[in-house]
Amino acid sequence: MTEVERQALWLSLQVASVATLVSLPVAVALALALARGRWPGKALLEALVNLPLVLPPVVIGYALLVGFGRQGPLGSWLHEWFGITFVFTFRGAVLAAAVMALPLMVRAVRQALEAVDRGLEDAARTLGASRLDALASVTLPLAAPGLLSGAVLGFAASLGEFGATITFVSNVPGQTQTLPLAIYSALQSADGGAAAARLVGMSIVLALAALALAQWGHRRLARWLGQATP
Repeated sequence: MTEVERQALWLSLQVASVATLVSLPVAVALALALARGRWPGKALLEALVNLPLVLPPVVIGYALLVGFGRQGPLGSWLHEWFGITFVFTFRGAVLAAAVMALPLMVRAVRQALEAVDRGLEDAARTLGASRLDALASVTLPLAAPGLLSGAVLGFAASLGEFGATITFVSNVPGQTQTLPLAIYSALQSADGGAAAARLVGMSIVLALAALALAQWGHRRLARWLGQATP
């Protein structure tokens, strides 16, 4: 394994981990709004959340570039007031991965929340628990297997993100070149076949490990909570 390949592997793990940590609270909030809320505009929010699933990733990357670039409305404001830059940076790669993984996480968390017995929440409310207390002590613990599955699914999706990342933050070794981008670079070289094969192998191993961990963690949590598992 070359130094460039090690950098790509380490950067992919960092980007996927941070993107998952950043997007999971957002995914839980959105899933709660979609699973439990009844309000005007819910259909529009659901459409916006799922938009990255149906649009080409390059379109999402371009939208991020327009919004968070140095000349974009959000990007210029963040740079001027906080010195934060997204284009060609690690944080930009995290943002792209988080945006692309968010819909998958929201779907997994929403399904878990919808499976929770509302009667248990009502019972907690009758015993004096506030809505927030019932959410923290009943709903989220019972939905924990789904939350874990959503987090690992988001992590795996972040590992494989390519189109939005290369459009938004380019392909800078050591800064934004994750495993998919490193594979793309290797394939552009006449003698890059071996490197591309090694990187593909790493990607497959990481994805399988993430999915296996999700399944194992889901079963352990479900067993601990006394839920039936297939």
